[in-house]
Amino acid sequence: MQDRLIRSITQLPTPLADALIPMLHQNFAGHLDAQQLATLTSASKMTEAEVLLALLPIAAALAKPPISEFYVGAIAKGKSGDIYMGANLELPGEALFHSVHAEQSAISHAWLSGESQIVDIIVNASPCGHCRQFMNELVEGSKISIHLPAQESHPLAYYLPYAFGPKDLNVTSPLMAKQQTEFALDSADPMIIEGLDHAGLSYAPYTQSFAAVVLETRDGATYCGRYAENAAFNPSMLPMQMALSNLVRHNREFSDISRAVLIESSQGKISLVGATMDALHTVAAIELEHIVIDPV
Repeated sequence: MQDRLIRSITQLPTPLADALIPMLHQNFAGHLDAQQLATLTSASKMTEAEVLLALLPIAAALAKPPISEFYVGAIAKGKSGDIYMGANLELPGEALFHSVHAEQSAISHAWLSGESQIVDIIVNASPCGHCRQFMNELVEGSKISIHLPAQESHPLAYYLPYAFGPKDLNVTSPLMAKQQTEFALDSADPMIIEGLDHAGLSYAPYTQSFAAVVLETRDGATYCGRYAENAAFNPSMLPMQMALSNLVRHNREFSDISRAVLIESSQGKISLVGATMDALHTVAAIELEHIVIDPV
């Protein structure tokens, strides 16, 4: 079991911990499939809701908050029944807008894994306004059920009444809806091909600045992030922040990064290169490869 999880496992009821430990292998990055969740529910003799709340310390153990030192864990349950953990991420010495909130981390985890809808969010602290707005961008976001310790569950609409969202800006395919933008780029570089695919799957209805980041570590593993815009603009999640969150969830260190590529559309109203370079240079002494692509 990973060292970062040892303390958290002791906070779980013993039957749940005993059933969970075999699932916490060295490559564990916060994903449990529907069958594993059913196994935990049966072995612990707890309800699913109780199990998910009890698992929050495991999610929080994935956090990297050097500024606040406040560990927040979140779990997103997809329509498939699988669950995806996320945790807050802060970049040392860097502006706070580079931070990733736990809910964003969990949702992006699900999105990168192919989920098309989130049905439940479980979190160990009430979602801030930033995260409520971010969740409102999702497919049927207002109906997502929010679960908090020692509180009744309510849909997002309860926490964000009179919400402003994609429909107010005439966007009919919200975040996580199946959609892809086609781009033209001739390359045999596997890392660039991977980034091109993620850029096509990114969500940028307000600026058309479709973009993705791919980070490669010294052992050749890659960690991707896609741009996820928001109707309120500021809660948008940058692809570099998503990629860094992805890397940290996989228990990798920033010092492992050996290559970083940003791919973005030539037709976008904005460029993410400045913000991406700022974040990268905070965590790794390497130069960003910036590739601009044309839509087909």
